[in-house]
Amino acid sequence: MEVLATSPSLSCRFTFRPAISQVQPWKSLRVRILESRLQGFSLHIRTNAVNRHRSCSNFEGAFKHKLLLRHVCRLNKSFFSQLGWFTMKYTSSLQKQSNCSNRIKQHVSTLFVQLVVAALLVTSASVAVSKSPSWALSEENLLFLEAWRTIDRAYVDKSFNGQSWFRYRENAMRNEPMNTREETYTAIRKMLATLDDPFTRFLEPEKFKSLRSGTQGALTGVGLSIGYPTGSDGSVSGLIVVSASPGGPAYRAGISSGDIILAIDDTNTERMGIYDAAERLQGPEGSSVELTIRSGPKTKHLALTREKVSLNPVQSRLCEFPGSGKNLPKIGYIKLTTFNQNASGAVRKAVDTLKSNSVNAFVLDLRDNSGGLFPEGIEIAKIWLDKGVIVYICDSLGVRDIYDTDGSSAIAASEPLAVLVNKGTASASEILAGALKDNKRAVLFGEPTYGKGKIQSVFQLSDGSGLAVTVARYETPAHTNIDKVGVIPDHPLPVSFPKDEDSFCHCLQDSASACHINGVQLFSR
Repeated sequence: MEVLATSPSLSCRFTFRPAISQVQPWKSLRVRILESRLQGFSLHIRTNAVNRHRSCSNFEGAFKHKLLLRHVCRLNKSFFSQLGWFTMKYTSSLQKQSNCSNRIKQHVSTLFVQLVVAALLVTSASVAVSKSPSWALSEENLLFLEAWRTIDRAYVDKSFNGQSWFRYRENAMRNEPMNTREETYTAIRKMLATLDDPFTRFLEPEKFKSLRSGTQGALTGVGLSIGYPTGSDGSVSGLIVVSASPGGPAYRAGISSGDIILAIDDTNTERMGIYDAAERLQGPEGSSVELTIRSGPKTKHLALTREKVSLNPVQSRLCEFPGSGKNLPKIGYIKLTTFNQNASGAVRKAVDTLKSNSVNAFVLDLRDNSGGLFPEGIEIAKIWLDKGVIVYICDSLGVRDIYDTDGSSAIAASEPLAVLVNKGTASASEILAGALKDNKRAVLFGEPTYGKGKIQSVFQLSDGSGLAVTVARYETPAHTNIDKVGVIPDHPLPVSFPKDEDSFCHCLQDSASACHINGVQLFSR
């Protein structure tokens, strides 16, 4: 730390008056005042002279400074030449006094600095001795500081929602009670709430463990992915269903993407966070949960039984068209439901299997896929692209990182590809869809996607709890920020277009059905 100190400039004022016991008036000249002043180390002489005729021979007293008087009497030139001699004579005396004054000030300044330094050392030592017990950090304080430090290093917004993050830490350490683990958890949640970011949240040890198990392929609950309504008119309250896992309890009960959850076990969801809601939806296998759902104009009450939902990320199907001949189109349909740690491997296996059956085009269905692990989205994009940017990772200063591919991981880079999306397509699904669209690798069908353009990372704390932290936002290869906007498809799908693989093939094969899309139209821009 650099300290700048300023002090007022010193000014010295000396007045020299030659002592005169008695002076006989002159007939030719009268000297009223001779005054010499030194101010700011400059000599100023003021004189006032009034013409009076006096004679040097009529002195009736003795001048104490005889040398000066003798020279004054001898000069018969102008008074100003007499004054010049006086100035020269006294300048030497004044210079000596000035030098002496400077030496005194230097010694005083040095002594003063030494005294100040000694006083500061003594004071700091005494403060350290007296204050150290009161600043001793408890285990709870250390856990809070661990969470604070994680946000400080990883959070995307370095303005921390327009607040001083260091000042918040100091205030919280002084004012927030942290005597028990629950009080510390409350202090951490309160700290995260100041960021006004629903995706940055605290996870207690059990929730953290549950989140990890979900990304590893299994979860006990009702099979729902939920989010916040994206409408800006404020007409929608509650939580929106992003997707329902095929075959899960919610899916079998008829809950679908776009439905609104109004209440969970009679608790209104209007002000409920999505992670609080997710915790309420999960629970022991065999237990029940009651949901109030609004689907279109209808409101229904459902009682669902929780079960272990297997998150198998991929279903695939070969769709053949009736007719004869070797050149009939064969379309490989792949439905990707989540981006867990098995996703990229499962997609690669499905592509290999379909290619072994001589498919000549692919349909990748990302509808109701609410995302998951970011790296899995990158790896799946590499399957379809021979080269190009996949996504730009950005922070508050701009582009921070670029994920691209050189084609070394591609196994299906040339076959025609259509991608199906809807408002349940979110997060990592949007990264994949945006990469395929902007690189002109695929044609997108459906409706605008959910619009989650932020990336979270999960950090484990020392006691087994964790933090999910927004670490970046992303842009598509065309530098489109999709947050709260979504990826816009190239073409709509028929309203009645099905979501399961068997019905999908039927819509392609039956030209009379309301959902029919012919093969040429499906892959045309």
